Amino acid sequence: MNKISASMKENSAKLAEAIERHLKYSIGKRLCEATKTEVFNAVALAVREFAIDSMFDTSARYEKSNTKRIYYLSVEYLIGRSLENNLRNLGIYDALRQLDLDIDLDEVFDTEYDPALGNGGLGRLAACFLDSMATLGLPGFGYGINYKFGLFRQNIMNGYQVEEADSWLESASPWQLERPDRTLYIPLHGRVESIHNADGTTSHSWVDCDRLIGVPYDMPIVGFGGKTVNYLRLFSARTDRTLDITTFNEGGYMQAVEKKIKSETVSKVLYPSDAVDAGKELRLTQQYFFVACAIKDIIRRYLEKEGDLRKLPEKVVIQLNDTHPALAIPELMRTFIDENGMDWDQAWEITRKTFAFTNHTLLPEALEKWPVSTLEKVLPRHLQIIYEINKRFLDVVSAEFPEDHDKLARMSIVEGEGDHKMIRMANLSMVGSFSINGVAELHSELIKTNLTPDYFQIWPNKFNNKTNGVTPRRWLLSSNSELADLITNKIGDDWVTDLTKLKKLEKFAKDDAFVEKFAEIKLNNKKRLAKIIQDRVGVTVDPNSLFDVQVKRMHEYKRQLLNVMNIIHEYYAITKDGVKPSCKKTYIFAGKAAPSYTMAKLIIKLINNVAKVVNNDPAVKDWIKVVFIPDYKVSVAERIFPAANISEQISTAGLEASGTGNMKFTINGALTVGTFDGANIEIREEVGADNFYLFGLRAEKILQMRAENSYNPWDYFNNNSNIRRVMNSLASNAFCEDEHGLIFKPIYDNIMNKDYFFVLADLEDYMNTQRQVAKDFLDQKEWNRKAILNTARSGKFSSDRTISQYAKEIWNVKPVIKD
Repeated sequence: MNKISASMKENSAKLAEAIERHLKYSIGKRLCEATKTEVFNAVALAVREFAIDSMFDTSARYEKSNTKRIYYLSVEYLIGRSLENNLRNLGIYDALRQLDLDIDLDEVFDTEYDPALGNGGLGRLAACFLDSMATLGLPGFGYGINYKFGLFRQNIMNGYQVEEADSWLESASPWQLERPDRTLYIPLHGRVESIHNADGTTSHSWVDCDRLIGVPYDMPIVGFGGKTVNYLRLFSARTDRTLDITTFNEGGYMQAVEKKIKSETVSKVLYPSDAVDAGKELRLTQQYFFVACAIKDIIRRYLEKEGDLRKLPEKVVIQLNDTHPALAIPELMRTFIDENGMDWDQAWEITRKTFAFTNHTLLPEALEKWPVSTLEKVLPRHLQIIYEINKRFLDVVSAEFPEDHDKLARMSIVEGEGDHKMIRMANLSMVGSFSINGVAELHSELIKTNLTPDYFQIWPNKFNNKTNGVTPRRWLLSSNSELADLITNKIGDDWVTDLTKLKKLEKFAKDDAFVEKFAEIKLNNKKRLAKIIQDRVGVTVDPNSLFDVQVKRMHEYKRQLLNVMNIIHEYYAITKDGVKPSCKKTYIFAGKAAPSYTMAKLIIKLINNVAKVVNNDPAVKDWIKVVFIPDYKVSVAERIFPAANISEQISTAGLEASGTGNMKFTINGALTVGTFDGANIEIREEVGADNFYLFGLRAEKILQMRAENSYNPWDYFNNNSNIRRVMNSLASNAFCEDEHGLIFKPIYDNIMNKDYFFVLADLEDYMNTQRQVAKDFLDQKEWNRKAILNTARSGKFSSDRTISQYAKEIWNVKPVIKD
């Protein structure tokens, strides 16, 4: 104990000195003069010193062992706030709390702005994976784009989503380290010259190119315990000419800086709209910019230590997080062939041994494709390489299946003919990788049997499953510290790095004192969330009501519409049928819709209009409240997950790859209402069917109905009066009386004419399930017992387990642990 106290005293003294120094010399203030934001920056810079010291130690350890390295390429990283997370992972959180700063540290933590580097589950998964790699001592590094504005900041005006710039980098982030000495030059556009050599071979030269400059910024990624600190390297786009002085002097002031403005747009916004050609070109340019920077940086680091590029796969593995980084494959080929003189066969063998690919979607329409015309304009040399990859690949397929032209067409990287040809990035990723994995057991099976069965037929050993996970450091230890303390008090703190240890909590589900304390913590979390809702939405909610939560990216397959249709049903049951509900409910929504996704944005409008009607109808008498929390992000999620009683995971079966929000809810003791989809299946297997509310059609039934064209939404409309009443309300002005027109008629038409996502098919079962949930919530003792069992049995869903499997089964990389 004395040793621990001495260490804390030493760390407290170091922190105090560093904070005072940064306040004085980095910010130019005394503590008594500093704003909360200035105190945050000083504290963050002080904590960064601890992280950098460990980062140098980590780097030296990797250099000494000359270990193989993992490079994780992702177009987004939803990393969240870093200060509290880094304090806890470095083991100096309590040391900071010991300091007498005469300021509320929680308020300081809340001044940190979420980095706008991602949007949904893809980016948050990437952040969890980086955390786990560092915690496990794996030499893993992320590469991405240093977006200035991210996706957008979401406001709600008259119920509609309004997008505004999310200017998180208005002031420099204290966590980012600029690396101007690692600046890279990236070619674009231009043309390809073919040179016929004396030996009969042909070489290619990419000439007359424009040029972008990639400036790297590193963010330390601190593993738990602080022994390993890796980094996330993000690139900002610059141009090599700030000002065309001749044009400027001739009066063309705007034209003089036009190139700079256009170049730097590349790293401004995440997912620019591809509804117009300019947006398509910008998005493609973004993707190439970041993978080209990454490949150049990876090759540079490799050659600093090794001299033979033929041995690259022995020291380098590159994981593609979905198809956005797929251009890394032809870029590495270009690097080998054009810049290092390799022949094709050798370059291709090395490339295919270097890349591994993770698929994240089962929606065929969501598989990324690029027009050949756009690629030809932006990346003419890469298009040549892709064509050659495809030709050689199809020669192999044709030799094995000589008369199967349909198979060749399905497997081709190039889709279509003439002026409408497209490049299929998923096919390119599969052809160019040695491993193809899905992210949940059902998802991985459906990839093999439904999405890409032709590829599975020829390469069965390439395909594997790696069920997703989440980091318990952020999603329990930090975001739900009261529950974390209760758990640690009962079973110790080994669970922080081995989540399966939570299994020890099972015996406490029958301990009345533990159950009571668990319930008290849940209520405290609900009170905190209720205050946020009051402050941000202006709606008063009862913390004792059932908090039913659906927070995720807005998309029709995720079926927020199914949820709000049940709310309409419950509202009518109270106001028209005189039904007295079993318990009070608060329905909580959050999530962003892509700016060009009209239907998803209309569903946001519907949720808000239903909320306005329900929340203001005296006949409801507070039995139901509905809220939509705007601008959903990690810091908001950290308050929502610990407060939830019900986790809504209601996607159309067979369409959700995995989900990770479902795991965060489960770890924090929420019960799931879910379809047999994604990781829901594995969660139900782990927590027990009695502790999970399953409803809806199975994926195989939906696939059968699609194949037979046997689903008709009118059958459900005509045979169920409750469904009919809900649908008719959407076709009327019931939820838009004060506005012009039948605003929600397009939703009605979409459902009745097609219902691609089987909303009406599952609605009655969902209504019945919700009715059972409300009844069960009345027995609080039994409810809390089930909630505890959800937490206790969530051990499988740690990203540490996922990353350990990647490292052993795909990457062949072992931890490099500090002695």
